[in-house]
Amino acid sequence: MLPLNYLLFLQIIIFLFITPGTPRMVIISYSMNYGIQKCIWTALGDISANFIQAILVIFFIGTFFSDYPEFLNTIKWLGVAYLLYLAYDIYTSVPKNLIKKNIRIKSFFSFYRDGFLVAGTSPKAWMFFPFIFPQFIDFSQNFIIQFMILIFTYIILDFLSLVGYAMLAQKLIIWLKTNPKVINKISTAVLIFIAFLISISNNY
Repeated sequence: MLPLNYLLFLQIIIFLFITPGTPRMVIISYSMNYGIQKCIWTALGDISANFIQAILVIFFIGTFFSDYPEFLNTIKWLGVAYLLYLAYDIYTSVPKNLIKKNIRIKSFFSFYRDGFLVAGTSPKAWMFFPFIFPQFIDFSQNFIIQFMILIFTYIILDFLSLVGYAMLAQKLIIWLKTNPKVINKISTAVLIFIAFLISISNNY
């Protein structure tokens, strides 16, 4: 059983992943200073934290939604508000200080820990899973299967995007410094459009 509006879910996370957020800035910096291979551990730490966050959020509130489906409409509008917040946050942000000059020796565990903590302490991540994930799950059916499809789609694409940022770090840094607002404006417009699509949907 595919989740509700699975293609829309893909659009949302793809555009979130190509936007230079905090985890991507960390990956770019580490790629420049330590190399791509060590960044893989940072990416693994990131998706590990996201997986744990998703499990805690969805399975904690899943039973509640199955008993009180009317609350999903409230969650829908919270999701719309969250996407608009992300659009504003992206539009007003400017990449800076991407390269650190002081390089020190770090263990593989340190790279993993840094990725885990950056994602695990991100307020945006804790808001994403309760506000966005429920929009694509039919809690009247077996929502565990739907959840597994969504979370594995999420972490696989997240991991690939992080590694992609690491591989393109040199070019991205030059591009972001010369075009700091172009990608922000594009991502802002897309997020606003997706928020509009969710607002006019009526799944519940």
